[in-house]
Parts: sequence; structure tokens; C-alpha cells
Amino acid sequence: MLRLRVAVSEQTRVALAESLSDMKGVHRVTVMSDSLEADHCEWVVSADLSPAAADQVLELFHSLHIPHHDYVIVRQDVIAPGIRSRAAPSGEEGFAWVEIVGEARAHARPVARYVLLMMVAGVIAGLGVITDNPILIIGAMAVSPDLLPLCATSVGLVGRRYRLASRSFVTLTIGMALVAMVALIMTVALVAVGLVSSTVDINVPDLRGLATPDYTTVLIAAAAGIAAILSFETRAANAVGVAISVTTVPASALFGVAIAFGEFDRALGALAVLAINLTALVTSGTVTLILQRRFAPH
Repeated sequence: MLRLRVAVSEQTRVALAESLSDMKGVHRVTVMSDSLEADHCEWVVSADLSPAAADQVLELFHSLHIPHHDYVIVRQDVIAPGIRSRAAPSGEEGFAWVEIVGEARAHARPVARYVLLMMVAGVIAGLGVITDNPILIIGAMAVSPDLLPLCATSVGLVGRRYRLASRSFVTLTIGMALVAMVALIMTVALVAVGLVSSTVDINVPDLRGLATPDYTTVLIAAAAGIAAILSFETRAANAVGVAISVTTVPASALFGVAIAFGEFDRALGALAVLAINLTALVTSGTVTLILQRRFAPH
């Protein structure tokens, strides 16, 4: 459930309250004064919204010329009743585009936490490639937060917010570059101090799929893109993030390690796998989001 709170003038409050009361998916509309002084009285209108009604409410605000800094919409977790009433009107649970856009904006820039986590993922995944240790590679995928800018890219494309899409994709690309760079620098350093032999064979069967694209590369990435968007909307990003990173972090780490060992053919193969994966991820995520906006209840 979403909770709306908007500050309006005396001239706007009646029209807003009446419009909200007549709108499907809007309940418990209340109007209260926020001042004891009659000469400087402003009004606060509050209401409970279903997610499907949020976008329509924003359109109403635009028509009434209510500025964005005068309202706030927040999500509230409903503790009870635990089972939805059969008498509840249809469309109470739906797709809130405004909420998705807000999440996308929050994850469109390479903030410090994102940068650090991608660097940590590069260290772990690089060691996993060097030692041929699948557990370490899985651990790196669990650390990586690349799902967030990936989904933000799809949101920007579907909403025709191309600046948001480009900013998010740049953030995603920076993350992949950090993984590769950290893996490369770490490998060079380990070889230089003698902890790792310069003759380590990275052409092992377990890593073949990271540098040799085939039909499974596209299918896995496409399925992961669908899971990414669905988890992004339901705030299950942490649980699904590993499935997304399986298509990005290992290939990025292998690219860096292969460069460090002079295996340039292997590095180009890993780069091709990464490019195919990113394309399929963004494409399938965008298509999924388009279908949801098309068929979401209104």
C-alpha cells in the first residue's frame, strides 16, 4: 500500500479531495489544516493508494499545478490483515511506475558503495578464475550489485528517459570495468611477488563458457534479465542478484586475468561473452517492463 501526503492551498484542497475520492484505488481521503492561524492556513490532504493508482494521482497533481516538493508518496508494509479480503476491489495490487522510476534514479549513479562492492567482487572473482574455484566465483556474484544499474537502464529506456538510461548504463559499464581492472592488477601483483605462477592455465573446462559464447549465453542472459526486472519491482534484488551476476562478473574477471597472463584471445572471448550478456540482459528486461506497463491493472 502507498501513503499520500500533499500540502495544498485553500483554493486547491476541495478540487483535490473530490478528485481523489472519486478515483479508483484511492481510499480514506482526509483533509486537515496544518496551521492554527486562519490568515495563513494551508491544508494537508492524505490518502491511501493502491500501486496501480499512483501514476493517475501524479497526473492529477500535474493538472492542478501542484509542485513536486509539496507532496510525498511512500510505501507502507501492511502487517494486517494478512489475507486480502475477497470483497476488495480489483486492481488494488498493481504496478506503480512512479515507484520504479524512483528506484531507478537512486541507482543510476556510481556511488561509493557500488564502486567498493564491484572492486571487492573483482578481487574474489579474479581469485576464483586463477585458482579455478567455482565457490569463489559464486561469492563474487553474491557481492556484486550490478543488478541495480542494469534495471535502471531498462526503466530509462521504457520511460523514454534517455538521460537516466545512459547514466545507468555508464554506471553498469563502470562496474564491469572495475571488476576487470581489479582482477588484472591483483593478478599482476600476485605474479610479481611469486604467489602465483606466470604459467597458470586459465583454459580449464570450468571456465570455457566464460570465453566461448553460444546459444546458452543468450538464453541464460535473457532469462536473467526477466528475473532482474521482477526482483527490482518486488525489492528482492539481493536474492536474485546472484542470478544476474552469473552473466557479468565472471566474464569481466576472466577478461582482466587473461590480459594479465597475456592470453589475449581468451580475453577477447570473455569480452564478447560480456557484451552479449549485457545486450541480452537489457533487452529482455526492457521487454518485460514494456509488457508489464501494457497489461498492468489501472
